[in-house]
Amino acid sequence: MGYPTKVQLISRQKGNQWYVNFPNALAEAMEFVKGETVEWTIRSITCLQVKRRVRHTQRRKTVR
Repeated sequence: MGYPTKVQLISRQKGNQWYVNFPNALAEAMEFVKGETVEWTIRSITCLQVKRRVRHTQRRKTVR
């Protein structure tokens, strides 16, 4: 199943910034943590890969 996400553009005087937000379900499935660093790689004009630079060993705590 895919997760459609809009690409956002913020225009500033010093230049543009582009943002892509992860849907919560995707971030939880990947067990991302706040402040984690990821690396983007262009695979093709239609495929962008995101990869962890370092795998965190600390698991997120499930909120009940």
